[in-house]
Amino acid sequence: MTTDKARVLRGLHVPGRPVVLPNVWDAASARAVQEAGFAAVATGSAAVAKVLGYADGEGTPAGEMLAAVARIARVVDVPVTADVERGYGLKPVELVERLAATGAVGCNLEDTDPRTGELVDAAAQAEFLAEVRAAAGRALVINARVDTYLHGRTSREEAVERGRLYLEAGADCVYPITLADEDGIQALVGEVGGPVNILFRLGTPSLGRLAELGVARISFGGGLHQAAHAYAKSLFAKVRDGQSPY
Repeated sequence: MTTDKARVLRGLHVPGRPVVLPNVWDAASARAVQEAGFAAVATGSAAVAKVLGYADGEGTPAGEMLAAVARIARVVDVPVTADVERGYGLKPVELVERLAATGAVGCNLEDTDPRTGELVDAAAQAEFLAEVRAAAGRALVINARVDTYLHGRTSREEAVERGRLYLEAGADCVYPITLADEDGIQALVGEVGGPVNILFRLGTPSLGRLAELGVARISFGGGLHQAAHAYAKSLFAKVRDGQSPY
C-alpha cells in the first residue's frame, strides 16, 4: 500500500470539514469523480456487485470485487478506499495483502455477518479489526461500519459502545450506517470519541448541516448508482418507444 496516499486519506477525515465521497462503481465513474475535483474515491460494494452481476451481501467472489477495485485505483491519482463488506471470508493478513495489491489505501468493514444476516458480536468484530490493523500498519485507513441502526436497534448507547470498541481496535473512522436523525448524529459524534461517517440519502441533513454537526466523512453508498441506472433505464425506454434518448 502507498503509505503517503493513506496518510492523505486519513488526513481528510476532519470533524466539521468532512471528506465527501460520491461512491463509484467502475473505472469510468471513478475518473468522473476525480475530474469533478473530489480529493478521494470510494467504491460502493452494492453498486459494484450489481455492475458485476451479483447480489450485495458478499455475493460477489472476492477475486472479482478486488479486481474491480484494482481497475478503479489504476485510473485515478487520488486515494481510493474500497467497500469490502466483511472481507469476503478472507483472513485479515490475506485481506490486507490483496487490498494492497489493488492499490486501495482504505476500506470499509461492516459488523454484519453476511452468512447469517445478523450482527457480529462487538468484541469479536473489534478483534477482527485489530488483526486487520496489525497486518496493515498505518498503510490502510479503516472505516468501521456500525450496523445497529440498519438492524433496527436504535439504542445510541449500543452504537456508541461499538464505535468506541472499533476505534480502540484501530479503526480510523466509524460508520453508523442509516443513522439520519440530526439530534442522533450530533449526540453520537459527541460521544463516540473519533471521526464519524454518515451515509447521505433522502431525509439526511444537508451536506452543510452534517459538517456543522461535526461529521468527518460523508458517503453515498449505492445511491448514486441507483440514480444513474434509473436514468439509463429511462433512456432505453425512449429508444424502445422510437424516441430520441438525446
